[in-house]
Amino acid sequence: MKIAVVGGGSTYTPELVDGFARLGSTVSELVLIDPAADRLEIVGAFAARILRHYGHHGRVTWTSDLDAGVTDADAVVIQLRVGGQQARITDETFPLDCGCVGQETTGAGGLAKALRTVPVILDVADRVRRRARPGAWIVDFTNPVGIVTRALLDAGHRAVGLCNVAIGFQRRFAGHLGVDPSAVVLDHIGLNHLTWERAALVDGVDRLPGLLADHLPEIADEVDIPAAVVAMLGAVPSYYLSYFYQHDKHVRESRGAKTRGRRVAEIEATLLDMYRDVTLTEKPALLGERGGAYYSEAAVGLLASLAGLDDTSVHSVNIRNNGTLPFLPADAVIEVSARAGLDGPAPLPVTALPPDLAALITHTWGYEELALDAALRGGRDRVYRALLAHPLIGQHEQADALTDKLIAAGRTHLAWAR
Repeated sequence: MKIAVVGGGSTYTPELVDGFARLGSTVSELVLIDPAADRLEIVGAFAARILRHYGHHGRVTWTSDLDAGVTDADAVVIQLRVGGQQARITDETFPLDCGCVGQETTGAGGLAKALRTVPVILDVADRVRRRARPGAWIVDFTNPVGIVTRALLDAGHRAVGLCNVAIGFQRRFAGHLGVDPSAVVLDHIGLNHLTWERAALVDGVDRLPGLLADHLPEIADEVDIPAAVVAMLGAVPSYYLSYFYQHDKHVRESRGAKTRGRRVAEIEATLLDMYRDVTLTEKPALLGERGGAYYSEAAVGLLASLAGLDDTSVHSVNIRNNGTLPFLPADAVIEVSARAGLDGPAPLPVTALPPDLAALITHTWGYEELALDAALRGGRDRVYRALLAHPLIGQHEQADALTDKLIAAGRTHLAWAR
């Protein structure tokens, strides 16, 4: 099985490689693809050492030629970041001038990322369709995952979006319960980075009420949401919902503080220096601070299911709604627990959502529709309309000012704005 990783020069790639090596995957070739040749050489050589260290039979290759890299691939993982960390830093700072949260996947920063990312992803996917094996899956880990996955599916690609939020909850809940993580099945539902864990089933019994009773302060602290809010919901929100439930708090704390993007850039520089050490054969502990915990387990598990090797495991994926949430259109993309096989993921049953969750999902879905339209067709009016529709913005003065700031900051990556 040949897996191609677009964005393979990322300092996070060794986490993915470590997963393939440790978990006994059937990968025969892992090809890393990235235009940054110098960086790719460092990451690729380290990735090869990791596989050898674990005695894995597969080989690692790397190339800056996208067409060559995806040729005959059985699956393609996309984890690219258009504009690099500098674009992320910009996304995290310009919204603050208008009193809005600066974050790379939601609000104005999230829209900026979507605008520059969707066209690039669609170009990559078109080349995958021409050169990869027939029926090859595209697994998208590139944020904003929900919008990107919707773009891929609308363009007719065989694609599924992947996020690591749910698998992180699964691991933490399993630790509290003293069970193997595979024994915990989550009722995970919402949109990408707008999700809630509504149940944690072990042998068919929901253990979430007990978890909240015994570990509420700890769980609330992990998601940065007041314990009273989590208790009221009776569900565990993703930590990204803290930006919605405590928007103004995040704005206050972000002003004058070092952005997450700047911290990640510092970590990446250190990691690259570490990766140059030819005696290093295991991922360093510092990689855990880079973000994306358990991504490798999520990716390896999903790829195994899509290859028909495991039809029992449950994954949290971004797929078409198709009636799962009756208040959204069938072609909407949602994030939901699902089992997967050769024909793709099939969602687990979902019980009716309470009005507050359904309302926030619907509102954010409307923004995402407008965001995708702006990413595909460009234009100031489309950008403004998407910002005006976002639950965290919704006011003319803010949306109008943010539109100009977004376009000015991202002009290099927006062909229609040059």
